[in-house]
Amino acid sequence: MSDLVAIVYTSEAKAEEVRQRLFDLRKQYLIEFSDAVIAVKTDAGPVKLNQLVNMTAAGAASGSFWGLLIGVLFLNPLIGVALGAASGALSGALTDYGINDAFMKELAANLKPGDAALFVLIQNMTADKVLKEIQGAGGTVLKTSLDDAKESALREALAKAGTTQPAPSAANAS
Repeated sequence: MSDLVAIVYTSEAKAEEVRQRLFDLRKQYLIEFSDAVIAVKTDAGPVKLNQLVNMTAAGAASGSFWGLLIGVLFLNPLIGVALGAASGALSGALTDYGINDAFMKELAANLKPGDAALFVLIQNMTADKVLKEIQGAGGTVLKTSLDDAKESALREALAKAGTTQPAPSAANAS
């Protein structure tokens, strides 16, 4: 079973920084996730989703290949590529992978303009090590399907970012 975690950050850059940390942690086998999407509330009002996989582009590429193959069989590869790309892009746009897009847009609609929410669909993680790595980034929990103990540990880790003080430098010591 997967767990959903949505954390709000003050900027898209901060959310992207945390998402990159999660990718690094995945390389270390500390976390497994199937989707990590950043939802940004724009100044104009609509919510923009920054997804890992662009299904429209993937569908167009796949459709182009199959269209070319079928077009070669019928001696008209250019029309086959065009029709394949168009149908692949359409099917890719209608495909939803991972976290439901409408759900993310609905939750992110309440954000302040400029804020970004990082949605992660976690399959498995070593919680203590992952929380230690992301605690310095701050953020506020928007939604989670974690049990109460894990959710409170997440909230505490994120709250520590605002309370940690930088160590005094040697220049300030004199």
